[in-house]
Amino acid sequence: MKRLVTSVVFLLFGAFAIAQDISEEDKVKEVINTFFEGFHARDSIIMKSAFHEDPVVQTIGRTKEGDTKLVKEELEKVLKGIVSIPLETEFKEVLHDYVIKIDGDMANAWTPYSFYLNDTFSHCGVNNFQLMKQKGEWNIIYLIDTRRKEGCEEKKLK
Repeated sequence: MKRLVTSVVFLLFGAFAIAQDISEEDKVKEVINTFFEGFHARDSIIMKSAFHEDPVVQTIGRTKEGDTKLVKEELEKVLKGIVSIPLETEFKEVLHDYVIKIDGDMANAWTPYSFYLNDTFSHCGVNNFQLMKQKGEWNIIYLIDTRRKEGCEEKKLK
């Protein structure tokens, strides 16, 4: 009987520990979803709420000559660009997966995506979010993405 009670206690503590990990992953995913909620609504206040006060935002792309380049953007410029997209232009970034890794107060989320402009496939890539937990809240401290037209498996618009 004592052995059974001990096993049940360990099982409950193990389940609690797993639930805590899932809960933190869900919190990270929620921050990313908040960013995209603002993104699709063209709402800079919602988007900005997902970020730390001093984030780094970059894109890996290609020049016209085909060389790989790294472009650093100011968050305010990115937000202004999204907000200024004409209302008659429809756009949607569809995330295909969330691969989230957490170590203490640092998290990484890898989110492959497809981007649609006026319901037409435009490009694909990956977003890589680095987040920091401060005072119990996750915020994006670093966002880098890739954008390409080749090597994409076009997904159905969800």
